[in-house]
Amino acid sequence: MICLLPNCCVLSETSRAVEIYRALKARGMPVRVATHGGTWEGLLSDAGVRCDVLGPGWGSARCEAFVRSIPGIGSPRQSMWSDDELRAFAALEADYFRAHGIRVAVTGWTLTALLSSRLAGIPLVTDHAGAFLPPALERGLLPVPTSVPLPPPLRWLPPGFQRRIHNAAPTRLGLWTGGLNRVARELGVEGIPSFAALLLGDLTLVTDVPEVLGVSREEVDAWRPRRAAAYRTGTRLRYVGPIFARFDTPIPDRVEQVLDGGRPVVYVAITSSPQALVRAVVAALRPLGASVIVAASGHDLRDLEGDSVTVEPLLPSHKIMPRVDLAVTAGGQGSVQTALASGVPLIGIPLQGEQDANVWLAQRQGAARLVAQRVAGTDAMTSAARELMADVTYRTNAARIARIYAAADGPGAAAEAIIELAATSSGAASGARRSISRPGLDHALV
Repeated sequence: MICLLPNCCVLSETSRAVEIYRALKARGMPVRVATHGGTWEGLLSDAGVRCDVLGPGWGSARCEAFVRSIPGIGSPRQSMWSDDELRAFAALEADYFRAHGIRVAVTGWTLTALLSSRLAGIPLVTDHAGAFLPPALERGLLPVPTSVPLPPPLRWLPPGFQRRIHNAAPTRLGLWTGGLNRVARELGVEGIPSFAALLLGDLTLVTDVPEVLGVSREEVDAWRPRRAAAYRTGTRLRYVGPIFARFDTPIPDRVEQVLDGGRPVVYVAITSSPQALVRAVVAALRPLGASVIVAASGHDLRDLEGDSVTVEPLLPSHKIMPRVDLAVTAGGQGSVQTALASGVPLIGIPLQGEQDANVWLAQRQGAARLVAQRVAGTDAMTSAARELMADVTYRTNAARIARIYAAADGPGAAAEAIIELAATSSGAASGARRSISRPGLDHALV
């Protein structure tokens, strides 16, 4: 039995879990899905995925607080969960794994699984590292982020030194790991030695292609830690290819009318972001004279509606992007890949370092433009959008990447990698069975 454990506070992670679930089921694998609840939990049932909620479940307020705490947005001196939550969630997950004979757990940002999988004695597969991967860091490939500027002493260094520091830091700093390591010591399980390790499981699925990431398949699949002290025991990587949302949600009639209206169309889908950023972007796009379609994704943006702006709570991006002239996203890997797979140029406005890397990689391919948050509502944003819509080179380059993506079956390759690992795992049924005290476990944690 395989368990998918998505963090339903994050839209892209919830959609990625659906794609992997479908691929596993298509191969006849028994799969269970569990979550601690969250904003996008309903998308699982909408997609026909039965889900077990562990504990009391997180409401919208706790999810919003979680998103504000993630790397690149929240302080690195916290762990995104309180220590009490970490203890309780690790226990709930480990008990669930044992009760259902789980052989492999799969997650993205449910990082408590780093603890619970060790408690249950099963391997953990992760799919959320994006471009923040050891081979890319070791080669110094990742750009200095616009979303999180270096502190003053470092920002005065030459750009080359800044980049070296940025690529070296993840394996040498324990950012966001403090609480996880405190609770790991209490539970007697392996801790998280670095920020780089926080993003990796026993097997990490590399959800991109060599042509875009810039690292060969052979190098990624054969990678082993250069600094063993920076990673957990047995950490491995495997290329699988792009995995992004393909929800069956229909396109609303009024959005269809905009898409068929004969005007240029810009699609704005900036999820898990401050509402003010979306408003600033829409204001900067109005002078283009294009129709603007906005996926509100949890924000109340109905007041933006007007002659040129159409707002919907949630839209199937993979159906809309092939029909627009430009996409604007925060730069999450799923949204970037959806645009490129559609052959559509995009503007990325990164909120954190991993998004900086995703947009930078697409920009390096000549299919995107990175716009910093600080200028997202200015003439610089308007000018960038106008250029990408006018210069056919951007669309030509996006179409080239689309052909590469079309030859890759990311969900299928991910399923094969998970199945292969499950076949070699003894699983929770015969793995570690350590029991732990769980005072107050049945009480609400929000």
